[in-house]
Amino acid sequence: MELGGRVAIITGAGGAIGRATALAFAREGAKVVLADVRSEGIEEVAREVKESGGASSAVAMDVSQENDVRGLVRSTLEAFGTLDILVNNAAISMTTPILDIEAADWDRVLAVNLRSVFLLSREAFRFMKTRNRGKIISMASASAKIGGLVVGAHYAASKAGVICFTKSLALQAAPFGINVNAVCPGPTRTPMTDAWGEKANEDFAAKIPFRRYGEPREIADAIVFLASDRSRYITGEILDVNGGLIMD
Repeated sequence: MELGGRVAIITGAGGAIGRATALAFAREGAKVVLADVRSEGIEEVAREVKESGGASSAVAMDVSQENDVRGLVRSTLEAFGTLDILVNNAAISMTTPILDIEAADWDRVLAVNLRSVFLLSREAFRFMKTRNRGKIISMASASAKIGGLVVGAHYAASKAGVICFTKSLALQAAPFGINVNAVCPGPTRTPMTDAWGEKANEDFAAKIPFRRYGEPREIADAIVFLASDRSRYITGEILDVNGGLIMD
């Protein structure tokens, strides 16, 4: 099993990609801590993990709040004794045109999508460097590279920040044996893309060489790879999983 005995925190675990990642990690033998602002979602995922034979705990918290983040890491260490993998998956998305974006909405999107990555990665790094090992994986987006074609500029900007932060942290964490990478999905079949509407989704899918959106499980498979020993010599990488939408 690729992740046998390891302990992972997955934020945004109640969403489509978070759920797929939690179940994939459990199948590979990891113990998963499911974090989300919505308790109902993660409790359902926790039940699915248990039914699959895996071990998990569910923590309702706000990833943009420093005290909540510290509490999450502390409770993980108390429950499982270690932290091997962090998956920064929590995010919110809006499709508001730039002229209609309120400053408060801009701040909220960056707080959840980017500030949280800093807060969680900092606390994970603080612990992992004492063990000289660990994996930190953050979710970026194709919009970080090409701008928000459908999603709002605040979402695209937050994900571009995730890419830059990932590379900065990778440089500082490498001497301690910690791998820091990001996954950069293209459009994926989730409630977020469903909300774009049928016409927008058809038009966007036509631009993808595979002529379809990704599935949450396909994104989760990439995350499992980066969390496993198979990626031990990869750090600072932004892994595109987009069906060929962006080739760089």
